[in-house]
Amino acid sequence: MSRTTTEPTTYRVDGPVDDEELTLLHERAFRASGHGFTPWSKRLQRHSISWVTAHQGSRLVGFVNLIGDGGAHAVLLDTVVAPDVQRQGIGRDLVTRAIAEARSLGCTWLHVDYEAQVADFYERVCGFGSTAAGLIHL
Repeated sequence: MSRTTTEPTTYRVDGPVDDEELTLLHERAFRASGHGFTPWSKRLQRHSISWVTAHQGSRLVGFVNLIGDGGAHAVLLDTVVAPDVQRQGIGRDLVTRAIAEARSLGCTWLHVDYEAQVADFYERVCGFGSTAAGLIHL
């Protein structure tokens, strides 16, 4: 269920990330408990070209990650918005900022993969085109 908040949402590119807070956000949004603590800060510093966070006050309510190949291609990963503030445009704004950041870093292609239940969000709301892609579970 979404709720309306009077607290403005602020966005930050490459801002500090609290590992515990981001782990809990992912667990709540994806209903995936038991995966344990994720060392997000270390992972982002090592593998990401950028990331965007969304806060309402001091509360982390959204996150998206960008990884890249060092050239033309970037990949959008880990898009997440707290369940109680979904459908307020936060996800769209996170992705829009990530797109701008990828462009500013010289990327000319931004890839994202997603499950069928969020296709409308990525395609209609964020402007991604559907493509054929391959995936293997390791």
